[in-house]
Amino acid sequence: MRKFNIRKVLDGLTAGSSSASQQQQQQQHPPGNREPEIQETLQSEHFQLCKCYCQHENGAAVIQLQFLINEGALVSALADDTLHLWNLRQKRPAILHSLKFCRERVTFCHLPFQSKWLYVGTERGNIHIVNVESFTLSGYVIMWNKAIELSSKSHPGPVVHISDNPMDEGKLLIGFESGTVVLWDLKSKKADYRYTYDEAIHSVAWHHEGKQFICSHSDGTLTIWNVRSPTKPVQTITPHGKQLKDGKKPEPCKPILKVEFKTTRSGEPFIILSGGLSYDTVGRRPCLTVMHGKSTAVLEMDYSIVDFLTLCETPYPNDFQEPYAVVVLLEKDLVLIDLAQNGYPIFENPYPLSIHESPVTCCEYFADCPVDLIPALYSVGARQKRQGYSKKEWPINGGNWGLGAQSYPEIIITGHADGSVKFWDASAITLQVLYKLKTSKVFEKSRNKDDRPNTDIVDEDPYAIQIISWCPESRMLCIAGVSAHVIIYRFSKQEVVTEVIPMLEVRLLYEINDVETPEGEQPPPPLSTPVGSSNPQPAPPQSHPSTSSSSSDGLRDNVPCLKVRSSPLKQSPGYQTELVIQLVWVAGEPPQQITSLELNSSYGLVVFGNCNGIALVDYLQKAVLLNLGTIELYGSNDPYRREPRSPRKSRQPSGAGLCDITEGTVVTEDRCKSPTSGSSSPHNSDDEQTVNNFIEKVKTKSRKFSKMVASDLAKMSRKLSLPTDLKPDLDVKDNSFSRSRSSSVTSIDKESREAISALHFCETFTRKADTSPSPCLWVGTTLGTVFVITLNLPPGPEQRLLQPVIVSPSGTILRLKGAILRMAFLDATGCLMPPASEPWKEPNVPEERDEKEQLKKRRPVSVSPSSSQEISETQYAVICSEKQAKVISLPTQNCAYKQNITETSFVLRGDIVALSSSVCLACFCANGHIMTFSLPSLRPLLDVYYLPLTNMRIARTFCFANNGQALYLVSPTEIQRLTYSQETCENLQEMLGELFTPVETPEAPNRGFFKGLFGGGAQSLDREELFGESSSGRASRSLAQHIPGPGGIEGVKGAASGVVGELARARLALDERGQKLGDLEERTTAMLSSADSFSKHAHEMMLKYKDKKWYQF
Repeated sequence: MRKFNIRKVLDGLTAGSSSASQQQQQQQHPPGNREPEIQETLQSEHFQLCKCYCQHENGAAVIQLQFLINEGALVSALADDTLHLWNLRQKRPAILHSLKFCRERVTFCHLPFQSKWLYVGTERGNIHIVNVESFTLSGYVIMWNKAIELSSKSHPGPVVHISDNPMDEGKLLIGFESGTVVLWDLKSKKADYRYTYDEAIHSVAWHHEGKQFICSHSDGTLTIWNVRSPTKPVQTITPHGKQLKDGKKPEPCKPILKVEFKTTRSGEPFIILSGGLSYDTVGRRPCLTVMHGKSTAVLEMDYSIVDFLTLCETPYPNDFQEPYAVVVLLEKDLVLIDLAQNGYPIFENPYPLSIHESPVTCCEYFADCPVDLIPALYSVGARQKRQGYSKKEWPINGGNWGLGAQSYPEIIITGHADGSVKFWDASAITLQVLYKLKTSKVFEKSRNKDDRPNTDIVDEDPYAIQIISWCPESRMLCIAGVSAHVIIYRFSKQEVVTEVIPMLEVRLLYEINDVETPEGEQPPPPLSTPVGSSNPQPAPPQSHPSTSSSSSDGLRDNVPCLKVRSSPLKQSPGYQTELVIQLVWVAGEPPQQITSLELNSSYGLVVFGNCNGIALVDYLQKAVLLNLGTIELYGSNDPYRREPRSPRKSRQPSGAGLCDITEGTVVTEDRCKSPTSGSSSPHNSDDEQTVNNFIEKVKTKSRKFSKMVASDLAKMSRKLSLPTDLKPDLDVKDNSFSRSRSSSVTSIDKESREAISALHFCETFTRKADTSPSPCLWVGTTLGTVFVITLNLPPGPEQRLLQPVIVSPSGTILRLKGAILRMAFLDATGCLMPPASEPWKEPNVPEERDEKEQLKKRRPVSVSPSSSQEISETQYAVICSEKQAKVISLPTQNCAYKQNITETSFVLRGDIVALSSSVCLACFCANGHIMTFSLPSLRPLLDVYYLPLTNMRIARTFCFANNGQALYLVSPTEIQRLTYSQETCENLQEMLGELFTPVETPEAPNRGFFKGLFGGGAQSLDREELFGESSSGRASRSLAQHIPGPGGIEGVKGAASGVVGELARARLALDERGQKLGDLEERTTAMLSSADSFSKHAHEMMLKYKDKKWYQF
């Protein structure tokens, strides 16, 4: 546990910065127009960064684990030849001791039940013994050359197994890789028996009576040996080998990696093994084999088997084991098999080990969700569970859950490479899968290589999820995939069958037009969409992809990357497809991947953008409302003076693309034409011919650049890169506004690189002259520009499905340094104004209900949660970019506050979150710093170095949530959750659960009268006398190095620090001292009682014989 203390802002620096900010505000705003002061409650004392994890710091692989059963400790053996002793008696496990072997490689460990001496086998074939209490080596060593026969000329290989005889702790069974097994007498320090076999050994297991043991070999065989018959095995079994005729040896099989031998009182023993399949079973899944009497059951697993362990009724190895379950650790799962039921069903796993069954490509975190969300998701997710589970409860029941201090529900949504989306319950500190959605169901599956999706964007995983937009209030879900597709889902508790999946195709590519002939001949093939089209008329959705697959010159055109299925789709309760939107190929150019996505359930709109432009879709009317290139959003206000390169460039004066719309007028008829309805106008001047030739050259370069960008995006998407993957190339952003504004190739490159990076629906002031807020869309780009687009919604809910939504740019443009990451809005009191949303209602209502009644229940979309209250005259827009943050006062559009977040790095993730009844801006930078700023003054509150950006997975999945929560994917299989809230850090100890709960150790098996009389039963061994320093001496210091662990005794009560840690240590010492004093007191009392009894008997004896003579005795 690493605890990060915050770097508090010094008073002098705060005063200096505040005075500087006041001067800056005075420069921005005259004294008469100064912004009203807002009381901010957040201080630096409210922030502290901490995380909880249990892992080895060096990152070496764990090769073996050994529990100190019922003692709250664990020994881990690592691939770097280090042994660690973990203390599990505390809520945060800590390493007490470490032992680093310097001259030998550790291969196997064995810790007998109720023993403090750990046997450690090495690659050289030697066995060392470690005292787990002091974690020091004993001087007792079993050397390989003494264990094997003197006549043997070869090395036996590494130690692969160590175990003591269940009936005699003084006999140690040692298995070497070469096939040699030795029964070593610990007292006499010599080998009693040696067993040799031609095949290499992988594992060994004892029968509980200690008279037989079984070995698994590399040729797929099992050999059973009698302890007193070392010449040959009693029985040789090939579980999966074909028995040949004429008594020949079966064909060799794959190695049996592990075998266990478990006995029962009432029947045949269980032999459980992994591996050993025949070599001709190519493509067969990994199997676990259970042999019970004459029956053999082969259980197929979904993933490769790492290890397995049989759960038994008794911890004593010399008693009937009575196995009841098998724990199987797979590469990507944990499976428990019920051995007590016929068919060996598996137990239902309550833990989320399937998070990485497909790689996680994006992640979103929602804290303080509506309380009915988790039950709703759980109810539909419960129907997805497989049947046939064991009727028994999960048998692993150690430890106790912690009591979470948070009372609010938290949900994590993960998007995966196979197109699946998973919802997780992350309330308190638990993680439980709620519901799984497969987005690939809406597409046709490719049956052969020739029928694969025709996309050049990605070579594999065409359904991978890139962006998730979710509205918890309305339960609307929208995802953007790697193949430039967007799918909108509604939540329903009823099952429906969709005959035709609604679909829209969008041509979003800003391209140079071909040279037009002056004679007005046949127009060239349509190379691009009229990207300025803002058609308000609802277009009927297509039920299948467009059939036009190529243009006249043979280039692929009007074809989406994926094919939507044409057959009816049965949709189970849960998330059901509302609309599929796909970007299509244009003149041989594949669609660019989507870089930003936003959905608003109250407006019924979804908007997305990429490096070409932006598209706005009305998913209620299934119509495209806006389809603009990024440059056309500027209109005549482009700071780079870039020329529009659409097919209409020759029909319009330069820069006039959005001038009329900027003033709020209705879109022109020319801008609403179909992509194929373009007409040519006669332009015969030589100047235009020269310009066209120049543009033709630039077109070739631009196409090459587009292909390069598409290739880079494909590679980065598979590496979990950022939505704005072009960031490393955008060094021009820092000083872009001071560069030359010449219309050159450089400006065209900038145009190609300016992607839509942030989108936000809101109800605010769009222009300086506005007197009341109205619905609008704020758009941020990678060059630091913010546009405002007005949304003219129908007046009432009844007209929403009948009248079109009018969309037009407002002309408002704001600029920041760096790509825009996040936007939010505050009211006059500094409270966060969430986007308007619609409460959820069941969409699949019975048909007998009138549609008008459904429309009447729809809440007016013009009323948002913020506007339901009294609308104030002033609002604040909070805009965060890669480099800086600004707070803009609305409607005046004056910069109220400004903060340069970083100069040498850039912000990866920025979120405006609620914390302690207030709001702050939380940022995670590429240099590893986590920073928070107060709102609206942008005063620094927290600046902590957390972790460096070691891979793009962290950048892709890092996200902040309300109440001081954050998370990211620390590895392909692990979600790391952290908090930057002081209150949560203080309550973290109560939130954590107890790993160790002591139970009463069962009684040892009864030896019986005759076994005790004639020397039968288990033989004990005084290991302390045998391995202690007094008899065996000390081991060589150069053999292993003892390293004190950071956990120590102080971690028992929570690894606290400072005074609390001292109190914990003192309390623990007192408890231990009190316990020892209690034991001493009991012994003293027993001795006193014995002395009193002896004194009494002696006194009686003295009185009896006091007066007698010697001859009277």
